[in-house]
Amino acid sequence: MQKTHSTGRAKARVSLARRAVLLMCASCAMSGAWAQDYPSRPIKLVVPFPPGGSVDTVARALAPQLQAQLGQPIVIENRAGANSVLGAQSVKRAPADGYTILLNASLQVVNPLIMTTTTYDPEKDFKPITYLGALPQLVLVSSASRYTDLQSLLADARKRPGEVQWATAAYGAGGHLAAELLKVKAKVDMPMIPYKGGAPALNDLMGMQVAAMIEPMASAYPQVKGGRLRALAVTTPKRLPGLPDLPTVAESGFPGFDMPSWYGVWAPAGTPQEIVDKLNAEIRTAMQAPAVASKLSSMFFQPVLSSPSEFAAFVAKELAMDKEIVATARIKLDD
Repeated sequence: MQKTHSTGRAKARVSLARRAVLLMCASCAMSGAWAQDYPSRPIKLVVPFPPGGSVDTVARALAPQLQAQLGQPIVIENRAGANSVLGAQSVKRAPADGYTILLNASLQVVNPLIMTTTTYDPEKDFKPITYLGALPQLVLVSSASRYTDLQSLLADARKRPGEVQWATAAYGAGGHLAAELLKVKAKVDMPMIPYKGGAPALNDLMGMQVAAMIEPMASAYPQVKGGRLRALAVTTPKRLPGLPDLPTVAESGFPGFDMPSWYGVWAPAGTPQEIVDKLNAEIRTAMQAPAVASKLSSMFFQPVLSSPSEFAAFVAKELAMDKEIVATARIKLDD
């Protein structure tokens, strides 16, 4: 009798296992068919900042070409607020079908490190599509400022601790982390004034409401070229070929300083890998199209264009490095 019951249970387990395999195969087949039809309607590209900043500038350079390749509208949605968290969380909660994706900068990784409440997990809540590349950042002052180089800015800050202020597009953004690292290395007390995006911060910098700012070149360089801002240094290890007379922060007394602003594209966790791979291939192709490459080159963008797995590895590495900077600078945002 015992043998009969055991045999029955074994058969039941085998039957359940077969059903599970069949369901998995059916799911994979549906996913593959779904990916073949993708995209069949507009794709929403969420930019978690207002128009005019570096993230928005990169997104608007990419979107028209991507739209032409995919044959569907790419709708840019500027969903600003809460240090880019509102936009990121809207993508986290979106259906994992490839029709809502996120373009953000390094702040995507830094936010969970600096906020007092849990917002999202940058590795578990999102699926990496591609690491687009990086932008050099400029140390900026108003063209009417008396500061002519980085050392004159820092010297004044030492004489007037707490009075010479930095502006930043957002807490934890590439420019903010670069400024905090520079403050630590230079041993100066320069308060940080956060803004809701690069455009309003740059406006106040031009109006000399704040003394200085570090901002990616996509949004900063047009103001330098137009004569409204003065660049004191660039955050890359070497001088830029297009600006050979502009010294690096490393040359200005801080050897080894290297803090670009990087950009990537993510989908909600659970998005079918076939769709992620398709988006990865299409974005990489779009970034190399002559019109897009020319536009990005004009803002000194340095493309990388990784695979999804390479981007995941890069994010893990950035998390480790940013944790160290955040701890050293004691950065905390009361959200």
